[in-house]
Parts: sequence; C-alpha cells; structure tokens
Amino acid sequence: MDIATVSGLILASVAIVGSILYGSPLQIFIDIPSVGIVGGGVIASTLIKWPMEQVKTTATIFMKSVFFTSAEPKMIIEEIQKLAETARRESVFALEKVPVDDKFLKKAVTLAADNRPPEVITSILGLEIAAMEERHAKGIEILEGMGADGPAFGMIGTLIGLVQMLQSMSDPSSIGPAMAVALLTTFYGSVIANVFTIPVASKLKVRSKQESTKMNIIVAGVLGIVAGENPRVIREKLDSFLPPKDRLVEDKKE
Repeated sequence: MDIATVSGLILASVAIVGSILYGSPLQIFIDIPSVGIVGGGVIASTLIKWPMEQVKTTATIFMKSVFFTSAEPKMIIEEIQKLAETARRESVFALEKVPVDDKFLKKAVTLAADNRPPEVITSILGLEIAAMEERHAKGIEILEGMGADGPAFGMIGTLIGLVQMLQSMSDPSSIGPAMAVALLTTFYGSVIANVFTIPVASKLKVRSKQESTKMNIIVAGVLGIVAGENPRVIREKLDSFLPPKDRLVEDKKE
C-alpha cells in the first residue's frame, strides 16, 4: 500500500470536512442537483471521450495509486548480480532453474536461458516496456481528463444556478437553492480535480516511470549476462541507474 497516497487523500478529506464543520453543519454542503450536474457530467464526458472498455478500468487505475508496492531498483540489481554469478559459475542455461518472483525478470531470464540472440531479447522486452507505458499513459489520460471536466461542469452548474436565481428574483425563497447550486457545483468540481484525479494522475506518472526504470535495469542486466560479462561489471553498469548514495560501495582493501 502507498502510505503517501492514502495519507494525502485522508488529510485532504479531513481538512475539507473539518473546515466545513468548523463554521457550519455538513448537510448544507450536500446538494443533490449539484452532485448530479458535476458527477453526472464528468461521467458522461468520460464516456464520450473514451471507449467503454477503457472507462471500466478507471476504478482499477485509481486503486493502483493506493495499492502499489514499488520495486526497489537496488534489490532488482542485487538479484540480477546473483543470476549473473550463477550463469558465470554454471552456464546461462542454468538460469531456467533459478526461482524468480518478478514476472518481467522471469521472462527476460527465460529468453536468456533459451539462448535467444541479444537483439531478439532487446526487441521482445522493448515491446513489452512500450506496451506497459502505453497502458499507463491511457489510464493517466483518463484521470487527467476527469480532473479537467470537474471544474468545467462545476462552472456549467454555476451558470445554471445563476440563471435560475436571476429568473426568480421576485421570489426570495427560491434564491437560496439557486445560489446553492451555483456555488456548490464549483466546489464539487474543484474537489474532484484537486483531490481525487489530478494528484492521483501525477502519482501514477511517477509509478509508471519507476516501473519503466526497473524494466530497463532488467533488460540491461540480462543482456550483460548473455554477453558473458563479469557479474561485478554488470553490477557497476546497473548501478548507474541508482542515485550515488544507493550504489555499491567497494571495500577499500579491494
């Protein structure tokens, strides 16, 4: 679970609800017409923009920002180094018997154990990385679109409320409900955009880049194994993906 995402969503919700309760009852910020305009409008616009099969994945995409365990590049590099040592000690074919948990690393190791040429390994794994990035980009685009549509439909609701208010200025009892629609739609649209969609899309961009980096580390490491490079050389090469503080520190005596 991504603690930062969960903490951010909880903190934002508590801050908004707390500020409301500090000065007024919560129920005055609940307006069904406003919810219908903003919520229904965002859903309708999303359905218009993207195919149904992609829209169905929106909830899954959102939850990935919460239930996501980032793979530590340093751990992946250490695992690749162990695989390189096994291949150097025995042979590259021995890698097929080594248990590997990461699916992408398992696929890369299998290709290496099958004695595939380096260019074939690069092509197959490169296509998989590109497909992953495209899937992530579509999900991020949907959330960013919803973030843009929220305030837009909030403005539409505001205009509707203002028109209703101006049409019934002679009836003071109708001014309040019309103003509620006018103001609350803007409020709902801003909350959707600035709490639940745009920040989550930004987090998913970061996670996608981390996943892409991990996969590129695997590609570079497996190609080094196939080329028969020394495990220490492979480790030094892969350490370039890490910040300096996380790189392997050689013993001074060595």
